[in-house]
Amino acid sequence: METNIEYKAARELLLERVKPMPAEPASIDAARLVGAVLGEDITASENVPPFDRSPFDGYAFRAADTAGADADHPVTLRILEEIPAGTMWTRTVTEGTAAKILTGAPIPPGADAVTKYEETEFTDEQVTIFRAFSAGENIVPEGEDVMRGDLLAAKGTVIDPALLGVLAAQHMTIPLVYRRPTVAVITTGSELAAADEALSGGRIVNTNIYTFRAEAEKLGCACVTHTASDDPGEIAGTLLKALETADMVITTGGVSVGDYDYTPEAMDRAGVETFIRTLRLKPGGASAYGVKDGRLVCGLSGNPASALTNYYAVVLPALRKLCGYKDPRLTEITVSLAEDFGKKSPKTRLIRGTLDLADGTARMHVSHAQGNGVLHSLSGCDLLAEIPAGSGKLPAGTQLRAYLIP
Repeated sequence: METNIEYKAARELLLERVKPMPAEPASIDAARLVGAVLGEDITASENVPPFDRSPFDGYAFRAADTAGADADHPVTLRILEEIPAGTMWTRTVTEGTAAKILTGAPIPPGADAVTKYEETEFTDEQVTIFRAFSAGENIVPEGEDVMRGDLLAAKGTVIDPALLGVLAAQHMTIPLVYRRPTVAVITTGSELAAADEALSGGRIVNTNIYTFRAEAEKLGCACVTHTASDDPGEIAGTLLKALETADMVITTGGVSVGDYDYTPEAMDRAGVETFIRTLRLKPGGASAYGVKDGRLVCGLSGNPASALTNYYAVVLPALRKLCGYKDPRLTEITVSLAEDFGKKSPKTRLIRGTLDLADGTARMHVSHAQGNGVLHSLSGCDLLAEIPAGSGKLPAGTQLRAYLIP
């Protein structure tokens, strides 16, 4: 078992223990397909658009017929037919002729240029053009968007609305996607109360159950929640119950070294193989990670901000891999501190804040309160920046590596 290790090493050990969920077919009409992860490469089977088409309402003609045309020497062409979008041409454009064409309609054979109608003079029978055109001008070519054989999306790509449209354009109505995992969230602590309960006798609201359920559901996972008091037998029983249906278990509370910190003992009782215990990290160092029957159990601090910081830095990449993400780690960028940070950092420290790109430079505004239990300072945050172990106070302008919070 690894103890007191850096959070990045812990993250990689978790990633090694995780395999993506099985892939299964799903309809593109499914309500929750956006956010799902492709379980197969998507290759184009046909060109998009499937024919050369007009980008606007106008006239299609032979560019050669406009050679030498200008305002003083216009060219007048005879109109053969009108081609609305959604219909096919019936005539071939030949020397001295043109076709009226609407936006999106296919270019008729013989034509190799298009002009906007407002740049011409026209009647029902003829159109006059006032400049020379080149072959291919104002024609959207077949396959401009997608060519047959193109790799459109790789296995492990998260489906967004645009990709859903791409799938539809290829008539791929039932792609393979990774099954969404079920996450069990267990909050431990005899002092915890629901948000709608009146507080008395030293009890506090169980914020973690709401926060971590929301995090799981934000990723598209199903989530089941459990609570347990500070009793190792009860926690162990709750773990076993959760592992009956969950693909990953996240617990909060009871992972430090106090008299009532029973989660590691409960993990042992439940047959969970603990492979990491505590991290050299502030906040979020108190933790325990284990596995049972191939399913991760991630024991996090009961302090809300500590737990959520650890979740983003260590647990979320593993959960994203379980969901099938090709790139499960969070995106890293370099930021400069917008303000001084006035604390020393004997251990690696992750600070929370917001990204400011106002002048084209990536700056981080550090949240005012960085305490282990200060959850509200994570609301609205989109960055976690890493301060290396052994750092002193940092002046504004210091550059740090940071993670984008998804």
